Amino acid sequence: MDKIFRVPSLHALQALTHVADSSSFTEAARQLHLTQSAISRQIQQLEEHYGVALFDRTSRKVALTEHGRDVYAVACETLNDLRALAQRLSPAPVDRPFRIRIFVSLAVRWLLPRLSSFYALNPALCLSIETVSGEVVETSGDCDAYVLYLRDGLDDRPLTVLFDEYLVPVCAPRLGDGQLPPRSLETLGDHALIHGSTARHEWNLWLQAHQDRPGRSYKHLMFNLDDLALDAAARGLGVAMTDQVLAHDALARGDLIVPFGEPLKTGGVYALWLRDSGVAHPACTAVLHWFEAQLERTGVGIAVR
Repeated sequence: MDKIFRVPSLHALQALTHVADSSSFTEAARQLHLTQSAISRQIQQLEEHYGVALFDRTSRKVALTEHGRDVYAVACETLNDLRALAQRLSPAPVDRPFRIRIFVSLAVRWLLPRLSSFYALNPALCLSIETVSGEVVETSGDCDAYVLYLRDGLDDRPLTVLFDEYLVPVCAPRLGDGQLPPRSLETLGDHALIHGSTARHEWNLWLQAHQDRPGRSYKHLMFNLDDLALDAAARGLGVAMTDQVLAHDALARGDLIVPFGEPLKTGGVYALWLRDSGVAHPACTAVLHWFEAQLERTGVGIAVR
């Protein structure tokens, strides 16, 4: 009986072609929406599989070795054949929407006001936006991309960081009872604290970072959505604590102001996670470039980590 042939990982072969084509592990990671360490591990797996070095790491520029060029040629042919087979057996409809699942407050406050620019740039493409009102965006289902909030920072998934969380207090320029906005922690107690969730996590974190006096009592208004909390703040009902990206447009219009205090970087991040269907979708590159452009205009960066 013939010995069973051990097949190398197709993901690793794909990583090798991207590294070779771009001469960069970093660029290959960006293109494949993986971390650089994940790309390195895949190349290492291939080298262990064949028992030879596939890249020359002594030169300034990443380059294939002689054995690496042999593997590269076969990898390109194999991946092209598989791509052609998939297209022949199950052609993806060009008009299938690119499906994004996102927090409802982020969709209403940040995404929706900017969607017209996406369609102006990409008239042939279509987005399908699915919103969730809870504190977690579940990654089950058949969406192509998920905008996640990670309170403790990045995990092991290949993620495109959209923006870091910065908490700021916001309120109307003049409150509903005719009072002026608070200008310090001492006068904050004269106003209601507005919460976008029942956990009060954001206000507690910000007050602790700004060394609020222990035991100080406040009146609280509780909502289950940041969007409702921001609307209540704009109506003069009190002072809300929110991420500065969510409040960006209202601050720019003057509907809200930051009465005092510095933004607090919490360590939380908002990130985009792509399923395989999203990476393969014809709209994927356009969506990523559009997100990058909109976040630059908002004043925050975007990076693959």
